[in-house]
Amino acid sequence: MKDNKNETSIVVCPSTLVLNWKAEVEKWCPSIKTLIIRGNSKERIEKIEKYKDYDLLITSYDLLKRDIENYENKKFKLIIADEAQYIKNSLTQNATSLKSLNGETKFALTGTPIENSVAELWSIFDFVMPGYLYKYSKFKKKFEEPILKYDDKEAMERLKRLISPFVLRRIKKDVLTELPDKNITVMKNEMEEEQEKIYLSYLAQTKKEIAEELNDNGFEKSKFKILMLLTRLRQICCHPGLFIENYKGGSGKLKQCMDIVTDAIESGHKILLFSSYTSMFPIIEKELEKRKVKFLKLIGSTPVNDRIQMVDEFNNNDEIKIFLISLKAGGTGLNLTSADVVIHYDPWWNVSSENQATDRAYRIGQKNSVQVYKLITSNSIEEKINKMQERKEKLSKDVLSTKETFISKMSKEEILDLFA
Repeated sequence: MKDNKNETSIVVCPSTLVLNWKAEVEKWCPSIKTLIIRGNSKERIEKIEKYKDYDLLITSYDLLKRDIENYENKKFKLIIADEAQYIKNSLTQNATSLKSLNGETKFALTGTPIENSVAELWSIFDFVMPGYLYKYSKFKKKFEEPILKYDDKEAMERLKRLISPFVLRRIKKDVLTELPDKNITVMKNEMEEEQEKIYLSYLAQTKKEIAEELNDNGFEKSKFKILMLLTRLRQICCHPGLFIENYKGGSGKLKQCMDIVTDAIESGHKILLFSSYTSMFPIIEKELEKRKVKFLKLIGSTPVNDRIQMVDEFNNNDEIKIFLISLKAGGTGLNLTSADVVIHYDPWWNVSSENQATDRAYRIGQKNSVQVYKLITSNSIEEKINKMQERKEKLSKDVLSTKETFISKMSKEEILDLFA
């Protein structure tokens, strides 16, 4: 496009990926003149006003919604929404701001177009081709309710036929025949004695509290409280010290994790270790320091500039053997192909988030087979979460005809089944 006309395009992405985009453009298309929209409000307005002097603007979802009024009379050749699951909820400012931009052609890039519900797919299509999948009320009646409530295969097929001409999919096994294998192993661990006593005590207490909560307030009003109670049980599986002060006992899972880490390092591997609990990392760090293992850590508060520096350091420094990454902060936008072992310390509700995290290592440039370990505590809520993931993934030979997760929001029965 640059060769033909002097037109400006815009990329909107998570703030953590803004510098990645600029770096990739400089690497592959150095002739494209880019401008990152950042700085204070005054500086950003000045940059936006000069947009015609550049081929490509790069901004974040967060800044776009703050600056949206300043884009009102601007026209872009392309609008590219990266990690488009950020607009999966059509009512959020992320979605409304992006959809108000004026552009000739629109692209949505995402590895997870459906994380919880087909309504998310509708919101992405509402950006790319407004009206194509009808108004939401009609879409809900024709597709969302039949598919989610009744597993209506005919509705699923109709939706698939509608979207397939406009979905360009890149599946690794089709594009990269040389990409090595990925092996996923579920590693079961048993709680230590004191840990198990605490778990069983909290489980009995939780069942009682949930029964009372449902009786007093009904299911819809109780969801948040139930989630809090579930979280406590999940934390005990990880390590009771996450919330019990002065806990002196051990954790079967932590012991198993350290055994895997030690064996992998001795065999010359580099490791990515993901957890959904950042509070778990200080406990793991102490164990790594005892073993004199060098590591890096990336969490939500890690500055954007530091992320890129850390990725380079991990990929190029053989002395750093393990990268601790919070699932939420590091599940996207990182290229860590120097690692060939991935550990998921605790299971997340949505397996697609785990898969995206794994793909920080299992991506273009990976030369070795990748070994993925999912650590699951036996006879616990984690086993049930893992079974639910498998069930939901099976349910979904889904709209995209892939193994992408197609998890509908958990029903009352599914939640209660976790305690059965």
